[in-house]
Amino acid sequence: MKLEHLVRFAALAEELHFPRTAEKLGIPLASLYTTLDKLEEEVGQPLVQRTPPTRLLPAGALLLEEAHRRIADAPAPAPKQKTAGGGKAKASKGKGRAPIVKGQPKPYKKRQGR
Repeated sequence: MKLEHLVRFAALAEELHFPRTAEKLGIPLASLYTTLDKLEEEVGQPLVQRTPPTRLLPAGALLLEEAHRRIADAPAPAPKQKTAGGGKAKASKGKGRAPIVKGQPKPYKKRQGR
């Protein structure tokens, strides 16, 4: 089981409300349902009653205890490295006008006046 899935399951067990949990975690609701489906497939039993009122089933209560243990034992996530500022250089939009050389015709056409 992935630690991320257990964290999502623990958050769902606290809220017992799918849309609020997804909003709290900052993930799409469909992603939360998919995570729960994968956990239920691994365990082999339903973990949460999905119809209102949402509640933990016995297998879900056991998994919640295991999830809390694994989350507590997991190492802290590595801090994200900051990328260098500045960003990507923009591509040149063209060379612009060529310099005018004395005695040569202009390298661009004049626009027709109206």
